[in-house]
Amino acid sequence: MKIGIDLGTANILVYVQGKGVVLNEPSVVAIDDDDNRLVAVGEEAREMIGRTPGNVRAIRPMRDGVIADYLITEAMLRYFINQVVGRFNVIKPEIMVCIPAGVTSVEQRAVRDAAEQAGGRRPVHLVPEPLAAAIGARIPINSPSGNMVVDIGGGRTEAAVISMYGIVVSESVRVAGDRLDDAIMQYVKRRYNLVIGERTAEEMKTTIGAAVPLDVELKMDVRGRDQISGLPKTVTVQSSDVTAAIQDALATIVSVARTVLERTPPELASDVIDRGIVLTGGGALLRHLDILLTQETGVPCQVAENPLDCVAIGSGVALEYLDVIKRSLPTEEETLVGSY
Repeated sequence: MKIGIDLGTANILVYVQGKGVVLNEPSVVAIDDDDNRLVAVGEEAREMIGRTPGNVRAIRPMRDGVIADYLITEAMLRYFINQVVGRFNVIKPEIMVCIPAGVTSVEQRAVRDAAEQAGGRRPVHLVPEPLAAAIGARIPINSPSGNMVVDIGGGRTEAAVISMYGIVVSESVRVAGDRLDDAIMQYVKRRYNLVIGERTAEEMKTTIGAAVPLDVELKMDVRGRDQISGLPKTVTVQSSDVTAAIQDALATIVSVARTVLERTPPELASDVIDRGIVLTGGGALLRHLDILLTQETGVPCQVAENPLDCVAIGSGVALEYLDVIKRSLPTEEETLVGSY
């Protein structure tokens, strides 16, 4: 069995060859501190964020696209791999895991070891995220022409120009979906004296959020705790509030795309202008983000057909082209080839 895993900060997606994306769960684990026992994993654990008793912690073992807590990540991976292949499967699956393009060899080793310990066949292959995103978005990266992809996940935004199955130029920044949520939380606190949680901020972003001001304002009732009285309170927030809250974070995302365009060789840059920039990842679903990037870079932008699944699909499909893209993949000894 061949499996592609998008080991994301916000979600884990598992792609099985021939079946497509079979699992999409939040990368959240709930742990009982009394006996270090896993209480819940995935969606069930996400429901517990900010709502657990003192002895139970709902945590995200991935931070900014890399492993923050090795043992918990391994337990989470084992849980999801068992769900996909079955607990008593004798033959270990061949696994390809996505990693950010700029990670260190130590961070790579952590991902590879965690996937092997969780039940993957040795060696577990690693693929740079922008490359997987481009394959999953069905961009023709096998030709000697430039294609640009901007992958906006939960913890990182990565922009890269890809040609001949390899990354020519790439840039990565630890500003993405989570940072947008934080900005919304801070803004609501300052403007409305209302303390809200991560989940409420994320709901605001997806329900009424937009990268540029909308023609018709959207509204949403937001519940939280009043900072002054300490009591529960509801306020009505408009989409323009969310747009104002996330401007700084979006400016950082735009600057990553601009940096990559500035560093792209002229021949490839002309290809990128012709073909445009493809947006992938959950962050690409933010309303009018493609319009903002087009305005700021002057290069046409479009959102991939299924931006959430692109990286997982790409990592699974990459296993089929292993011989061709091998030179762009990090080996056990090396740091990332093709990302510098």
